Amino acid sequence: MSSEAVVVGGHAAAAVQKPSLFSTGDLWGGLAAMLVAFPSAIAFGVVIYTAASPSLAGAGALAGAIGAVALGIIAPLVGRNRGFITTPCAPAAAVMAGLAAELAQTGHTPVDRILSILALTALLSALLQIAYGAMRIGRLIKFIPYQVSNGYLSGVAVIIAAGQIPKLLGTSAGSLVDALVEPHLWRWQGIVVGVVTIMAMGLAPKVTTKVPAVVIALAVGIGAYFGMALFDHSMLQVAGNGLIIGPVHGGGSLTKEISFRLHSVVAITGAELALILGPALTLSVLLSIDTLKTGVVLDALMRIRHDSNRELIGQGFANLASFLTGGVPGSAATGPTLINVSSGGRTVWSSVIEGVLVLLGFLAFGKLMAWVPIGALAGILLVVAWRMFDFKMFRLLATPGARLDFAVIAAVVIVSKAVGLIQAAFVGVLLAILIFIRNQIRTSVIVRRADLKELRSKRRRSPEENRLLDEHGGEGLFVQLRGDLFFGTTDQLFVDLEKDLAERRYILFDLRRIESMDLTAAHLLMQMQSRLRERDGRLLFAGLPTTIPSGQDIAEYLGKLGVVSAGEEISIFETRDSALEWMEDQILNAAGYRPVQGRPPMELREFPLMQLDEDLMRDLERTVQRKSFKVGEKVFHIGEKGEEIFLVRSGRVHIFLPLPGNKRHHLATMCRGDFFGEMSFLDKRDRSADAVAATNTEIFVLGRSAFDEIAHANERFATAVYKQLARGIAERLRVTDAELRSLEVR
Repeated sequence: MSSEAVVVGGHAAAAVQKPSLFSTGDLWGGLAAMLVAFPSAIAFGVVIYTAASPSLAGAGALAGAIGAVALGIIAPLVGRNRGFITTPCAPAAAVMAGLAAELAQTGHTPVDRILSILALTALLSALLQIAYGAMRIGRLIKFIPYQVSNGYLSGVAVIIAAGQIPKLLGTSAGSLVDALVEPHLWRWQGIVVGVVTIMAMGLAPKVTTKVPAVVIALAVGIGAYFGMALFDHSMLQVAGNGLIIGPVHGGGSLTKEISFRLHSVVAITGAELALILGPALTLSVLLSIDTLKTGVVLDALMRIRHDSNRELIGQGFANLASFLTGGVPGSAATGPTLINVSSGGRTVWSSVIEGVLVLLGFLAFGKLMAWVPIGALAGILLVVAWRMFDFKMFRLLATPGARLDFAVIAAVVIVSKAVGLIQAAFVGVLLAILIFIRNQIRTSVIVRRADLKELRSKRRRSPEENRLLDEHGGEGLFVQLRGDLFFGTTDQLFVDLEKDLAERRYILFDLRRIESMDLTAAHLLMQMQSRLRERDGRLLFAGLPTTIPSGQDIAEYLGKLGVVSAGEEISIFETRDSALEWMEDQILNAAGYRPVQGRPPMELREFPLMQLDEDLMRDLERTVQRKSFKVGEKVFHIGEKGEEIFLVRSGRVHIFLPLPGNKRHHLATMCRGDFFGEMSFLDKRDRSADAVAATNTEIFVLGRSAFDEIAHANERFATAVYKQLARGIAERLRVTDAELRSLEVR
């Protein structure tokens, strides 16, 4: 059985992983991945150990091979994610070699203890990875800013390159600067081997893709070495030959190695523990990032979705096994993983096979590892570093808006080399946060603003009311907000509205698009309310969200802070329209307007919809019903069966569209002389909204069946009514268009 990707709507959905049997493709995938992973593992092991002492190249090669075996076998068996190839990697080499070099430069730590400290660093890193997976924070590691992770890997590339150039030059100088300023120490044989290896690795993919380039390059480098050895017989000696790895000696039995490693844990001192905390944290994060980035690429290639947290647990146990057996740490590597999948590997067994083949290869050719030229490994790693370094980041310099992103990447790279990887992480994250805040501050949270001369409620007003609102509508301001209200954006909001706070009496904030709010924002809103209250004004909120993507309940948050409590504080309205209507009433009242009281309910013949002949009116008056509704009483509700049309004789009716979370959208307010319910009247389908009496209301109710009886007898009557209905619906559609346009402001 194999898992299949389910295609939904043209996209590949995450496939459910099913138990799969071993296949021939797994064998070829594991073999191809081994050919890439084995030489690289040896190279990374040499990098780490020679940083402690140049004489440890053979021990480093052995540790790299053991690490490749332990990681390759244990990670897929525990992680159970298909396709991943786990092996010693460049980030691990950079961190471990940096720590080893730092300890070696002091001259106070014996080489044996340096190796023990490196092992303990790998152990703590493995335990941290297991903890990441167990606490299910694998997804959080993915959210490290791209500038930081990109700069991180580029910094690792610089560190590796700086460490390998001296080896390419054949010198034993400890640093790149020392190697470059002392050309008399260079050995031309190592340079030739390294350059030939680099050229072979670059040209190999153009010649064949069936054999991995790293295998061809290593073979060419070894061939170049022995070609020169025909003319210089001293190169055929193993002892004291600094151009090759040298003798590879095992540390004894597996039981003895495990016992030695466990003893080193017991023997650790407080000072050593403090020393390895930073590198171990850095190593765990780097290995996790490398693994999860490989997982993203693998998911896209295989159309599956791996379990990030389980994979981190698997990687942690694999690194734990590598620690116990004397190997170096590693992660899921993109190169071998892609080669595994492209060669047919589809199950976890292809990954296990890779580890087993590394073991068989080591047992068969372990003694020959002594003859692998250091220059060839340096050439391979320099190509790896070249490919790891992101040269595309320099394109950001040509884009004004992206130059700060380049600055973050460059800062991380520089700090990585000059100070350390853990410090580079802190610098990068800090700079990314500062840039984010800067961008937020420069972006206004105001989507739309309009005073009551431009924007009105949906309540129908008399000519006199409209005239007064045209004159005094500037006293009320509507402001629609979006995004995050926090210390970085609310100050700019206050600046944008400072003039309005000095001139307006009422300011309405529509908060439907708000994503989050902090204490600074809440405090500033209270300051705005205080400014408005000085002139007997008020700050109003509408559309207050209770459920937003951040999970914050803003209504509850403001309530607990006392921002929206009763009394003289900020007022909250369920809908924008109700808040606009309230502001209109306050402005009209302040302007001296007093509504005409006691107007009698309209008669049927007074409605524009019912401008009919006298005979038809008498027939119609006999069929309509008269109904009364008290404040808050529902005329009908959404989903209700009904085919009647309603004509408002007196009072007002709100039309609401129910929303999730016990919210409502105010569609319209029907006043004296308006009609509603026309949709069900026309198509005889269920009601699409709620109709609620806003005041004590008198209504005419005309049923469709009664209407049809009269219409069949008089087509002119039906035509006249439908014409009026069409005109009224067209006017409402125009209002709807305007509202949609405001919602779609980009």
